[in-house]
Amino acid sequence: MGLSLLAVFDQFDSLAIPGAGLRHLDFSPEVQSMFEDLMVPASGDVSRTALATEAVPIHMPSQDPSRVRVYGNEHDILNGYYIFIHQYFPIFPPAPAPITVDRPLDSPGKSSNPKLAATETPLGYIPKSPISLAISAILALVPHPKDPDPSSPESVILRRSYAQWFSKASLESVEAESELAESVANPSQALLNRHPIPKRSSLHPHVPVELEAVLALLILSVYEYAQRGNLVKMRHRAGQAFITAMNMSLHALPPEDDIYAEAKRRAWWMTYYCVCQGSIVSTTPPTIILNDPRFVTPYPRFASDPEGWSILMRAQHALVAGTQFILDLNQVLKSRGNMSFIYERMKKVDAWIRPVLAHAKTAPSVLPMDGVTDSEAMTAQSIRKISLLKLSSAHIKTHRFRAFLDIPIFIKKHCDLTCASIGYLGHEADAQGSSKLCCSSTNLYDIPTMVSSSQSPSSCSTTSDVSGATTSSSTWVNEDAFPFTNHESTEICLNSALTIAHMFRTLPYPTPTYDGKDLVNIAPRSQSPSDDPISALPRTMPSFACCAMQSSYAMLMLYYKSRVIDQTGNADNNPLNLSEELADELQCGLEYVISAVRNYSMAFEALDGMRDEIEGAFMTAFPQP
Repeated sequence: MGLSLLAVFDQFDSLAIPGAGLRHLDFSPEVQSMFEDLMVPASGDVSRTALATEAVPIHMPSQDPSRVRVYGNEHDILNGYYIFIHQYFPIFPPAPAPITVDRPLDSPGKSSNPKLAATETPLGYIPKSPISLAISAILALVPHPKDPDPSSPESVILRRSYAQWFSKASLESVEAESELAESVANPSQALLNRHPIPKRSSLHPHVPVELEAVLALLILSVYEYAQRGNLVKMRHRAGQAFITAMNMSLHALPPEDDIYAEAKRRAWWMTYYCVCQGSIVSTTPPTIILNDPRFVTPYPRFASDPEGWSILMRAQHALVAGTQFILDLNQVLKSRGNMSFIYERMKKVDAWIRPVLAHAKTAPSVLPMDGVTDSEAMTAQSIRKISLLKLSSAHIKTHRFRAFLDIPIFIKKHCDLTCASIGYLGHEADAQGSSKLCCSSTNLYDIPTMVSSSQSPSSCSTTSDVSGATTSSSTWVNEDAFPFTNHESTEICLNSALTIAHMFRTLPYPTPTYDGKDLVNIAPRSQSPSDDPISALPRTMPSFACCAMQSSYAMLMLYYKSRVIDQTGNADNNPLNLSEELADELQCGLEYVISAVRNYSMAFEALDGMRDEIEGAFMTAFPQP
């Protein structure tokens, strides 16, 4: 049993660390050169550096080459936003017109045609604004309906290259639109001028053109996280959006309504959301004061769920609080500090989460109003589900150390605390140097705590590090140092993990329609626990993917703990006493999460590592016949 359980832990003990599972994408020179002569010089508003040198060809069958999802005009790009992005990341007001058929251009990607002349371009249209370029970066990651093999290396690299070009062009456009002509021609007069407003049409009739740079940065923030795995750039993009929004006084808007009021409110609160998200995924203190009294802008509004935005922001705030609790706990354990602070902090965070969680589970206070599009009502429902994902993840963060105090794998960010435990009677090392643990609450047998040297950099690297950390911190904390019992926290983690799994299962998929006979209508299949939604188009904007990691980690730990309880017969008043029934439920929940992460990773490459880690741990815990 010891070896099999060690194999489980070796695969999933790294799932709780900041940025766990994210793959970092840095382009090789060959991939970077793919787009160096892609675009002809633009006569529009977007400023870009001249591109030269010939592309590196990628061999593809000439009869049916790879394709990338690009669009031929601003209207089709905005329509694509409402099909693929809006229901998960509603930075725009409701659609100004009914959503129409999806119209990606049917043309091969550049790398499919190595003989393409430098003066030609397979991109028939270059988006005109920062926001349409940023949207195009996300849409380019969604497989084209006529791509013969979307998962092939050629198609993946092609989508990656187009998306990165759009991303860079969007960022350049943001910078270009903030440039002052006087800064070049007459710098002495530049300080006398106000921030310039772009002289072009807005993408959305109810969104002021000056907001588009802020919205573009928000999309690029998620792009850096989910596609490129770059937490630093993710936070930089969100921070730049925040500063720009503050300079525009979006944080202090009056309650009066006008044609632009909803757009401004969504721009501000989605900026706040993204800044908080950067703190959450990097497990760092927030860079803003969350309850800053200057933040008085009213919440946006879904007509079908007027409280939806308030619940989302309160959920985000709770998740930041749960993350801060982890930081506080780590620091107290590391310094042998005042556990009474942790006691009170845990009680306060839990008391904060519970009413918001109950509110999120209640039905909306009003029925959908006349004139509300199906798209906006579905977006409101998605936001409720995302709020529940976040609140449940916050609950796991707050209780997971108490629930799993007999498993020393939760403080992975600090190597000296990797094997620090609460409730152990002692610690010893065997002849091979592996750690031996004896648990005071549940007999876990002799489970080695050392992990493979191939683990992440935050893993313990030497036996001496593990021993030193464990012997110095394994016995000094009393059982009554927390306001919850082990059973209570275990039950909270169980319910929260299963809630996250269910929310991932029920989030809607994009459902585009196509009117051309040459384009295949790709629609999601009916979902079941074992279903791999390979025929479903990927959901987008997975800024909350860390919730999948938290849920998977908790469910795997709960499964392991239930096995120990079942074998020891110590099941009195324990939420894990029905181990066979529970194992089925946990397996089903893990399959839901794996299915969701697989779907996301169809478009977002940085989530590949997350998918592989969860799948590997799942296959070890639940071997398939």
